[in-house]
Amino acid sequence: MSTPRSVALERLAYTLAAPVLAVAPNLYPDSPVNAVVQLAGAAGIGGLLLAARPETTGAGRKILRWSPLVLAAAIDTAAGHSAGFGPYGLDGLLAAAWAAAGWLVMPFSRHTRRRHRPALAAPAPVTQPAPARAEPAVAVPDDGADLLTRDARTLWKQAGMPARTHIVKATRHPGMRHDMTILLRASEPGRPITGLSQEAVAAPFGVHADDVALADVAIQPGRQGGPGWLEARITPDANTRRRTKPTPQERWTDKVGSPKGGAPGSELVHRTRDQERGVTFYRAKMADPTETPRIDLAKVCRGLGLPEDDSCVFVLIDGTEFLISAFDKPPLSAIFPATRELLTPDAKGMYVCGFTITGQPVKNMVYQHDKNAAAHGLILGVSRSGKTQFFAINMAAQSLDGQVVWLSTVRKDEKTTVLGKYIDRQGSNALWMARSLRAAKALCEIRAEMPWPHDGQPHDYKPGDSRCPYRQLNVYADEFMTAAQDSDFGEFIQQDGDDLTVTGLKYGIGFNPAGQSPFAHNGFSTEMKDNLRQNSRPTIFNMGSPAATRKAAEGTMENAYDVPTIPARYSRTEGSAIERAMRGEADPENGVSTGGVAVIVLDNGRAVLMRSLYADFDTDLATLFPDDVNRLTDHEITELEKRGLWFDWNEPEPRPGEFWPEPDEDDDGGSRPRGKSAKGGAKRGGKSGSSRSEPQIKSPRQALEAIKSLSDA
Repeated sequence: MSTPRSVALERLAYTLAAPVLAVAPNLYPDSPVNAVVQLAGAAGIGGLLLAARPETTGAGRKILRWSPLVLAAAIDTAAGHSAGFGPYGLDGLLAAAWAAAGWLVMPFSRHTRRRHRPALAAPAPVTQPAPARAEPAVAVPDDGADLLTRDARTLWKQAGMPARTHIVKATRHPGMRHDMTILLRASEPGRPITGLSQEAVAAPFGVHADDVALADVAIQPGRQGGPGWLEARITPDANTRRRTKPTPQERWTDKVGSPKGGAPGSELVHRTRDQERGVTFYRAKMADPTETPRIDLAKVCRGLGLPEDDSCVFVLIDGTEFLISAFDKPPLSAIFPATRELLTPDAKGMYVCGFTITGQPVKNMVYQHDKNAAAHGLILGVSRSGKTQFFAINMAAQSLDGQVVWLSTVRKDEKTTVLGKYIDRQGSNALWMARSLRAAKALCEIRAEMPWPHDGQPHDYKPGDSRCPYRQLNVYADEFMTAAQDSDFGEFIQQDGDDLTVTGLKYGIGFNPAGQSPFAHNGFSTEMKDNLRQNSRPTIFNMGSPAATRKAAEGTMENAYDVPTIPARYSRTEGSAIERAMRGEADPENGVSTGGVAVIVLDNGRAVLMRSLYADFDTDLATLFPDDVNRLTDHEITELEKRGLWFDWNEPEPRPGEFWPEPDEDDDGGSRPRGKSAKGGAKRGGKSGSSRSEPQIKSPRQALEAIKSLSDA
């Protein structure tokens, strides 16, 4: 090959300039040649400085390019200052070395070429880069693949065989134009597939990463599986349809069961529609049977495209399964009239007290068949929430079972007066309630000694046993919270109520308090609440707000289960609130009262929302109650009379010694009262037979009365 001209000229310049560098400074010190060499060296130094700047690229190449001029000026200067040609002809040796270095290296011609191309004149053997080690690939024989598989393999190879995988087969989805499933395996036998992402699969086929799903391949007869195999589903068409017209299963998976959905980790079992009742049911379960459903009902409604209406959409949880019920109209706004057939207890003492949102009957008990004992009752709710209505159906069921009923209230009203016609006794003040509780407590002692006719021995109460000589007694105390805080008789009501809940069951006496709070600071002691909870089905009507209702229900349950919400009114959401606000229109007033809607806590601690049966007080309740009123036996009445506890409890003032000891007499024979109550009677110094002799001071008036009593004022 011919030598490039630039290389030849550069070598010729080095050859001719070397003698000049050695001779000119020694023979002709003032020659212009020396000045030219020095100027060339100065230019080389300037080039070096420019090349050494930080922002300059290729600095090493540029420095090497200017180095011959700088070295030539240095040799010329050294030769001019040495004596003669220097020791051992040093000037000539330096000039010859300079020429030889430039002749071999050729800094100017070589390093001015772009991309460092070597000179053709010196075809030095160019070291070829070692070829990249070819990835060992298993030879894939012609397996008779179809056109789709061959086309997919071509696209896969053009993408560089992502994650070192090979397409075994591509299968098109039926009825789809672009959707298919590709079966992948690792290129090397025995190597697992790692690092393959949805993006790496989507890129060769030109689809979105969200349209790719990777799945493991199960081992099948005749085909391997495991980590070395992978299945990729590419579904752009199906996903487009899924985003625009999803099926119920797909909508649930994407909007409800997703990690950010209303019931994460859940799967839709089936969706059914009851056209006659106007309700759609969504039955779902947790994909992992060890997880507990975590349901945000509002998010579930938004995910399913349902109105967020707490009067039409309800949830029922049963273990790992749950049911979403979406009604067209508020189901609990219906009225379920009470009938004698529904209220008649069965052989186990159970009767229908209401219906749930799904139309299922809810049962309550008049006695505990499994515990062979009477039953207590706990009824909570604010005014006008439906407590007295529930009293009526409870009393009717108990009366139909042959039981005796007493009802006491703090204040007289129309409904309780009507109920008094069909039960044994009824009164309307705190004194009447205190008398009824004292009599019921005394009945425990009386019944403990009553002989049974078959053997003449006393026995514990056995509900449904025809040999039992007495009837079950049910003592109702409406507004018990208010009565327990009465300044005169609250202490007796509280104490006797506690005793009755503890000892009454074995003697066939059930206590049924009602109020607006189940907590100790409002009259319900811990012992009373625990006994009522364990021996009844607590029923909680509207407590004024959903939070208060939930708190009251949780206070009567052993564990904190999900408690249904009872709003102030049931009303369908109509139109857009935003549009009405923009138009300045009033919200529609189509609410329905939730009176009679209650949360009843069943035996397993599960809270169920129901609407209780409706007893119409404006009509004759005789159709619900038996013809004859059930009363105590003559023996029980006689024993109560002996104790001074059976008389007209409507007497306005306590009898002497009924609650407090007789007034003390002074030495002069006169009586000295222990203090006057607000009603003018003697202030209690303690309950008969009780260790509580000191009055409880709860108001400034009571404190003044106590001071007067101590000072004989």
